[in-house]
Amino acid sequence: MSENPYDSSEHDAFVTDFPKKGFGIVDYLQGRVHFSLMDQMKLMHKSGMTIIQIKETILANVTEIIDSFEPESKSH
Repeated sequence: MSENPYDSSEHDAFVTDFPKKGFGIVDYLQGRVHFSLMDQMKLMHKSGMTIIQIKETILANVTEIIDSFEPESKSH
């Protein structure tokens, strides 16, 4: 990866845009997550990680995100 975190050429190679039109918010958000995971897996594979390493890393990251999720309570 490039030393410059703002090098857009590297981002363009791995970031797939999800179309915004014609989708409800839930489908749009799920599509963005799907595309993001696929892009991340492509990059991880290119960096030399095995499918098992990729799976373990992504599942650990998703588990951490879910475990730390604290929904906002509605105040009335």
